[in-house]
Amino acid sequence: MHPNAELGPALQALVARAEQALDRVLPAADRSPPELHRAMRYAVLGGGKRLRPLLVYAAGHALGRDGPELDAPACAVELIHAYSLVHDDLPAMDDDALRRGRPTCHIVFGEAMAILAGDALQALAFEILAESCGDAGRCVAMLRTLGAACGAEGMAGGQALDLAAVGHRLTLAELEHMHACKTGALIRASVRLGALAAGAGQAALDMLDRYAAAVGLAFQVRDDILDVEGESAVIGKTAGKDAAADKPTFPSLLGLDASRTRLAQLVDEARAAIAPLGAQAASLEQLALYAAQRQR
Repeated sequence: MHPNAELGPALQALVARAEQALDRVLPAADRSPPELHRAMRYAVLGGGKRLRPLLVYAAGHALGRDGPELDAPACAVELIHAYSLVHDDLPAMDDDALRRGRPTCHIVFGEAMAILAGDALQALAFEILAESCGDAGRCVAMLRTLGAACGAEGMAGGQALDLAAVGHRLTLAELEHMHACKTGALIRASVRLGALAAGAGQAALDMLDRYAAAVGLAFQVRDDILDVEGESAVIGKTAGKDAAADKPTFPSLLGLDASRTRLAQLVDEARAAIAPLGAQAASLEQLALYAAQRQR
């Protein structure tokens, strides 16, 4: 099953928009150095849920904006996400050979080129974001948002906590904090970047941040459930790998039933946060449900 088959037509159209935008911003495969550019394109254009670009677009739509100003932040967050997956799959990290149903970047291009591809994708994300935002104050806010999301108190910090947690039993608060950094920070940044591109004020930013925090955690709880229940051919990566590596997960801490209950609570929190936006937030609501119900 295609990773986006679970999305409705409107969201699938936004996925297609993101794919086209990503293809435009990535260097051509025949540009020098070609091996690096091929690795970058392989890492980004090999499918994927595109949840983060969708959240950028949905946040902009909720605030009445749908123009090209959303494309650069949508691409930037997906480039950061792709780079993190390339590095996360390396032997020194999760040591995974399968991603999105096909060999991981380092299996195809070698470890050194995969590291360089990840580095280049991260740099490209900030380059295209800086080039896209005309207003200086808004540009600084967007760059700060993305930098904080992928730094030591965001995604990279969460990955460090994840590595340190192997073989240890965490409290629920510790587990949720780890994932709020590792996975949630970039999801929150996606929503915030869409809102900033749409010219959101502080009240709207706060509302959408509450939504994004709940969706980010819901996405991870569902990921942990799929690691237990899913099949590698369906979820597109190695099933059961977290349990085999003795990583702390929501099912290992709470059990499957309580994990599902926590997942439902998080979806309720997300929907309640955006209720004041009414029908304009329909795409955000659909994405909250998708994060919690997806099969891969």
